[in-house]
Amino acid sequence: MVGEHRYRVAEGDAGARVDAFLAARHLPYSRSQLKRRIDAGEVRVNGEPAKPSRKLRAGDEVVLVAAPPERTELVAEDLPLRVLYEDAHLIAIDKPAGLVVHPAAGHARGTLVNALLHHCPDLAGIGGEIRPGIVHRLDKDTTGVLVATKDEPTQVAMAALFKKKDLVRVYQAVVSPPPAKDAGTIRTLYGRHPVDRKRFTSRVAEGKTAVTHFRVVERFGDVAALVECRLDTGRTHQIRVHMAETGHPVVGDPVYGRRPRDPRLADLARALGRQALHAAVLAFRHPVTGATIDLRAPMPPDMQTLVAALRRA
Repeated sequence: MVGEHRYRVAEGDAGARVDAFLAARHLPYSRSQLKRRIDAGEVRVNGEPAKPSRKLRAGDEVVLVAAPPERTELVAEDLPLRVLYEDAHLIAIDKPAGLVVHPAAGHARGTLVNALLHHCPDLAGIGGEIRPGIVHRLDKDTTGVLVATKDEPTQVAMAALFKKKDLVRVYQAVVSPPPAKDAGTIRTLYGRHPVDRKRFTSRVAEGKTAVTHFRVVERFGDVAALVECRLDTGRTHQIRVHMAETGHPVVGDPVYGRRPRDPRLADLARALGRQALHAAVLAFRHPVTGATIDLRAPMPPDMQTLVAALRRA
């Protein structure tokens, strides 16, 4: 039966909880997904529905019969997508500015998830629903490479790659004023801002570690610089926060930035209308085929216009 997994508990596994026992079987589900399946009655021990905390005995038969994915209530929409790579397991797109990744309050339609539901007829189901698996995000007004998965095993494997930092992520940003050094590493603790909970900050007494490596690609006098930022960690707003809190905010950043002192740059930032941040490179080993996937998105036209104007100025 498709989706059926059957096990006999060995002496060495006696005393283990059902959820821990199944988590150790290398199934194509995360721990949280396994718990939901157990709670939904999809796991039986000796023919009886089991709770996650049930202790197993040697000889017990544990059977997981995963229910087929349900059709999500999300609406599929025929929205334009620039596809960088696609196969049966995952899809990568070059996200434009202004595109929200997934539905949320105020954005029920017109998101990347809505577009992917229309584009990908071969979705196999994520978390019990037929929907694309979003394993990482880009802010609404950040452009560039973004990957989504089409099935649960690939979703779990890609999430593990991000957690282990076993991939390459490179961003392009225009910052002002330019860094004094041509390259450096910003390593800090990281967490939510203590007052404004919608913002993040590195100025916390405790939190997760955040690491950003930066390199100046081109300087525009003492006004601005084009930099490359390579991420070791991918915290929310990480590049925007790290560059701003070291004195070099991303041009046009409405949350962490500030109005440029140079009036010409202020005009250019206003014309750009967003933060000058672009996810240029995402490279990793394909979790199913083992092939090296090297995804690259060219700098978008609005950032190219900004850089060209800074060169002239």
